[in-house]
Amino acid sequence: MAGAKTLYEKLWDSHRVCDLADDEALIYIDRHLVHEVSSPQAFAALRASERQLRRPLTHYAVADHAVPTRNRTDAIEDPLARAQVAELEDNVADFHVPYAALQGADQGIVHVIGPESGFTLPGTTIVCGDSHTTTHGAFGALAFGIGASECGTVMATQCLRQKKALTMLVQLSGIASRHVTAKDIALALIARIGTNGAAGYAVEYAGPVVSAMSMAERMTLCNLTIEAGSRVGLIAPDETTLAFVKGRRLAPQGPSWDRAASYWLSLLTDASAEYDSIVELDLDRIEPQVTWGTSPDQTVS
Repeated sequence: MAGAKTLYEKLWDSHRVCDLADDEALIYIDRHLVHEVSSPQAFAALRASERQLRRPLTHYAVADHAVPTRNRTDAIEDPLARAQVAELEDNVADFHVPYAALQGADQGIVHVIGPESGFTLPGTTIVCGDSHTTTHGAFGALAFGIGASECGTVMATQCLRQKKALTMLVQLSGIASRHVTAKDIALALIARIGTNGAAGYAVEYAGPVVSAMSMAERMTLCNLTIEAGSRVGLIAPDETTLAFVKGRRLAPQGPSWDRAASYWLSLLTDASAEYDSIVELDLDRIEPQVTWGTSPDQTVS
C-alpha cells in the first residue's frame, strides 16, 4: 500500500535532515554514547578545529572497555588502560559531557547504562563508537556503531551522512523450548544466513515470541544482529518497552511521558508495509546452539 512504512522507514524519515548525492542523506543524531577507546580522536579533532560540542547533554560517557571488573577504586594496573580512562575523564570535564564515573553507581557497560538511565529512548537515533550499538534497537531506536571520526562529527554537528539501508524482516514463529534463549535464536539465524547475510539491511524482529521477550532478551537479540552483518537491529516499541523505560532517570515525565509513549507506540510497522527481504525462523525446530569455530556462523545444535 502506498504510504505504508516499516519501523525502520519511520525512524529514518523522522530524522532525515536532507537528501544528498549517491543515495545518501544527512541524518540527525539524538544520542551519542561515548567510551574511552573510540573517543580520544574525536575530542582531539574538536580541539584542533576549535569547536565545542553542539549539544553536550545529548552525549553520555562511560569507561567500560579498559576497566577492571573488581577494585575499581584502585589505580588500574595496565598502563594503556589507565591512560585511556584518564584521558576520557579529562575530555568529558573539558567539554562538559555527562559522565558515569568509574567509582559511581551508574558505571557499567556502555550498552547497558543507556537503557538503565533512560538515555536510550524509543524513536531516537543513537550512535556509539562500538559495533554492538545495535543493542539499543531493542527499544525501537535507530542505533548503530560509528567510527572515531564520525564520533567527532556528531559532537560538532549532531548529524551524520548515511546511506539508507534495505529492510529485512526476521519473522519468528513457533514456540521456543524452555532451554532456547534469545542468544540461541540469534545464533540459529546467523548459522542460516551467514555472517554477511544481513549486510546492507536494517533487520526487524517480529512474531509472538519477540512480543513475549523481556527487554534483556530483546537487547541480546539486537546486540547480535551485527554478527549477521547488519548495523541495525530493531524491535517495535510496545507495552513491555514502555514499562521498562517509564520512571528511568532521563526518561520523559508527566505529560511529556504521555505524549512520548503515544508516539512510540505509533512506530509499529504498518500492516501493509513491504520489506526487501523476509526470513522466517520456526522456533519449534530450534535447539540450544553452540559455536565451534572462529566465526558466529560456525554454529550447530
